[in-house]
Amino acid sequence: MFTEIVLFLLDTVFTLFGMALLLRLWMQLTRLPSRNPVSQGVFQVTDWIVRPLRRILPGIGGIDWATVVSVYLTAVAFLVCRTLILGADPVSFLPAILALALLTMLKWAISMVMWVTLLMAVLSWVNPQSPLAGPIWHLTAPLLRPIQRVMPRLGGFDLSPLVLFVVAQILLMVIAGLSRGVV
Repeated sequence: MFTEIVLFLLDTVFTLFGMALLLRLWMQLTRLPSRNPVSQGVFQVTDWIVRPLRRILPGIGGIDWATVVSVYLTAVAFLVCRTLILGADPVSFLPAILALALLTMLKWAISMVMWVTLLMAVLSWVNPQSPLAGPIWHLTAPLLRPIQRVMPRLGGFDLSPLVLFVVAQILLMVIAGLSRGVV
């Protein structure tokens, strides 16, 4: 039971930090203005790992490679810690860990899309004038627009967040299947 608790806490901490790094990347890709509480908080939490890497890895092609590498290193560290807690030698599983780190990054990214979409939907019902609503809408709009073009509103309701949520859930199932295949 103690091992499950430690694994849960480890998963929670690494997932939240990995998502913060991915959110940083997502904000940069969508050009979310940095003068809002969401951006400032994410930068404050992730600067300690991204800034030193940025000296080595410049942004190329509009992608902040220092942030991408930070997410990957976080995923590798998570999997190494998980392997150690389970009592195995991480060196013997290194090729699998390196491959699983990519799938872990994808899992975190898709989970983050689901959470941000859910938050956007709830804010639109509860408090559309919230200070968080603007940044959240800015982040989700590029993902929802293609769905909205294909799927009309039904009775004034925009079901595109639900469709995005379902697609993200299916992708998580695919990633889980691929993860089982790597190990």
